[in-house]
Amino acid sequence: MSLRGKLEMAGSSDVGLKRNHNEDSIGSDAGMGLAVLADGMGGYRAGEVASAIAIRVVMEELRKALVRNAPAELDEETGYAHGTLMVQNAMAKANQVIFQTAKSQPQCKGMGTTLTAALFFDNQMAVGHVGDSRLYRLRNDEFEQLTVDHSLVQELTDKGFYSPEDAKRSIQKNLVTRAMGVESQVRSDLYQEDALPGDVFLLCSDGLTDLVEDRQIHLTLNKYSANLEQAAQQLIQLANQSGGTDNISVIVGRVLKPFSGKGRPSWYSEVVNWFG
Repeated sequence: MSLRGKLEMAGSSDVGLKRNHNEDSIGSDAGMGLAVLADGMGGYRAGEVASAIAIRVVMEELRKALVRNAPAELDEETGYAHGTLMVQNAMAKANQVIFQTAKSQPQCKGMGTTLTAALFFDNQMAVGHVGDSRLYRLRNDEFEQLTVDHSLVQELTDKGFYSPEDAKRSIQKNLVTRAMGVESQVRSDLYQEDALPGDVFLLCSDGLTDLVEDRQIHLTLNKYSANLEQAAQQLIQLANQSGGTDNISVIVGRVLKPFSGKGRPSWYSEVVNWFG
């Protein structure tokens, strides 16, 4: 089922003001309902290799999986929709490819990447997440971070060693505790969320969130929600105005219309929308 006309997306990636190359990668396909963002790390330009592999493999694997299976059907064993498990499987495949590439190519030794992927189907969004890139949702002026950072600072904050204000100032804030391709297997966080008309979603690397407060991101998305290209460019400009110390990548998506799909009775999405 194509989501063309029901979902729109815009993305941009910028090297920033301090780095000499861009290790972020992004990919999106509004018709397929897919947005993927990765922030690479490790070795001489190896980070950009890892992030590029992650985007390519996840998009290829999901394109193939969506042809074979109905994403909205429920998996009885896990309780997840098949679409969510497709995201998990695609990320596992990407992890294997990055890990094997790092082992076989000395210049790529130690490389890894964050990865945040969102797949839209049947008025839902399935999210797979590893690392400290983020996914936010703006709904009816409520701005919420849906993913949880896999970072040392986040762990210390959760344990009460840091306040949220201390965490922002910490010199350890960029130390991730989980990344794609570092080990032969990776555990990805999985989320299933309703996707309602008017919802705006933001995937972004820490080049944005390290420099721009959530409040400012919220205000920017509110102001430019009718023009996603402009919203993406404005967010990158804000990060560069605040120092541009890292690569900055964003994908902004907006739900235009309901997009109920196969795998559930036709009344299901109507009930969800009614109570949503």
